[in-house]
Order: sequence, then structure tokens, then C-alpha cells
Amino acid sequence: MVSIKRVRTSVMTKASQPRPVFIAALPGEIAGVVRGWQTDERLRERGIHLFWNDHAVLACAGMGAQRATLAVEAALALGPASELISVGWAGACIHRLSIGDVVSPDIVVDAKTGERFFPYKHRSGTEGMEILVTVPSPAGIAEKQRISISYYASAIDMEAAAVARLARARELPFQAIKAISDAADYDLPDLAQFTTTTGHIREGALGLHVALRPSLWKPVLSMAKGSKLAAGRLRAAIEDHIQQHRTQNP
Repeated sequence: MVSIKRVRTSVMTKASQPRPVFIAALPGEIAGVVRGWQTDERLRERGIHLFWNDHAVLACAGMGAQRATLAVEAALALGPASELISVGWAGACIHRLSIGDVVSPDIVVDAKTGERFFPYKHRSGTEGMEILVTVPSPAGIAEKQRISISYYASAIDMEAAAVARLARARELPFQAIKAISDAADYDLPDLAQFTTTTGHIREGALGLHVALRPSLWKPVLSMAKGSKLAAGRLRAAIEDHIQQHRTQNP
């Protein structure tokens, strides 16, 4: 087993200047972003995907708060961070948001603890605020509706609050950039039985399960299309953020 602490000493290109650190959950969310970036294959056995170049670091380690914590730990081992940014797919809680829309929330709420976190670019006042709620497990239509009413939430995810908490503990600026992959009226298929202990999806097992059940073909195809569109929009938002950081920090 590879220790994350060893990454710091083994990576020869560790940056001395702070870089933005992006934390995702699944490789599919950021595959288009990290083509050509350096990576550490040794961490894969722990379900941690770590990528970096001279301008940014990106890590994903699976779904949920505990896995997000591992991703942050691995990313910060590469050198100083200028900020922590939670990125990835999110589910819409309101019909105003469509698949592919990018949300940069003004408030992130942890549904489990009730904590509220304020990204450093949040606006003053309450009108038009985007609220992202972090939940412990994927949510269907009924749960999205409940969260929308309880928190005035625009969208839900599973990691942003954990990343925000870690940013606060390390006195780092925090932001979230999420792309809507499923609409408010979409019921996610039950993925629990296809989720590994490291928070990743067993795509082969899921594919076989779906292939034998025609009733799942349409919803799973819809999920795949939404995820692909959201990943493309997310890529553009991440690349734009990196470019802004480079412009402001030549």
C-alpha cells in the first residue's frame, strides 16, 4: 500500500508556488480536463486518482465525504495550494436548472450536520442565491424536493461540504463548481450495490445489470447523456478558472 505522505518526496515536479486544487469524486467527471497531465499510478490501488501540471492539481478518490478527504490529502501532498475547489456532477433540486448548467454556489450546506459554508466569491444579500446541499447518498425525486423546500436548495452533491470544511481548517479559500447531470424530475437508479468500498462505480457490473433489464435502458441512457454533457461544461469551467488564476498570478 502506498502512503500518501510519500507522494510529497517522490514527485520531482512539486510546485513551490501555490496552485488551485480541484477535488472531484469520479474520474469520469474530469477525464477531459486532465489529458496530458502528470499522474501517480501508485495511488490507484487505493482508488485515488491524482493529476497535476505547473498550473493546477486535480484529485478524485470516490464519492462521499471520507473519500473527498483522501483526495484533498493526496493533492496537498504535492505542494502549497492557493485554494480548494470542489468540482463535479450535481443533481438539480429546482426546475430552473437544466442538465449541463454550471452552478457556483453562494452557500454550501452539510445536510448531515447543518453547517453552512460560504465560498469566497459569494454575493451579499439573499436574492438569487444558489444554495448547494451536500447529502450522504444519491437522492431521488422525493429527496430532492424535500431538500429544495428545507434548504431553498438549487442543487445537491455528496462532497462539497467536506471540501469546504477542510479548506476552513487549513485557512484556504474555498469554492465549488458543479455541473448539473440530472434534472429535478429525474430519479437516479439505485447505485448502492454497484459502488465499491472506495466510492467508485463498478461500471461492468452495472452495465450487465442494466443489459438484462430493459426497463432500465431508458433511465440509464438518460443518465449517461446527462453526465457526458455535464462533464463537458464542467471541463470548460475548470479550464476557465485555471486560466483566470494564471492571469492573476503570472
